[in-house]
Amino acid sequence: MLKKLFIKYRFYCLTLGGLFGWMLFFDGNDIFTQWRMYRELGRIEDEIEYYQIKVKEVERERQEVMGNASLIEKFAREKYLMKKPTEEIFILVDEDNEPVEK
Repeated sequence: MLKKLFIKYRFYCLTLGGLFGWMLFFDGNDIFTQWRMYRELGRIEDEIEYYQIKVKEVERERQEVMGNASLIEKFAREKYLMKKPTEEIFILVDEDNEPVEK
């Protein structure tokens, strides 16, 4: 009787252990995939935060510029390096190859 119970429980333990091992290492949603997806989620959340800040900056700049023709011209010249047909633009860079800000 006791031998039958031991065999019965050993079967369940081996089955559960095999199932757990399969789910942990061989399944499509194994632990390594879950870890990689968790890291990617963190990276994407950081990107979302970065772009939300950038959108706020652009909205602020838009509010400052709209309705003022001289500010629109200044913004276009500084940000997009636009020029009048008779002008020339010189861009100064430092040793690190970064544009020099005034």
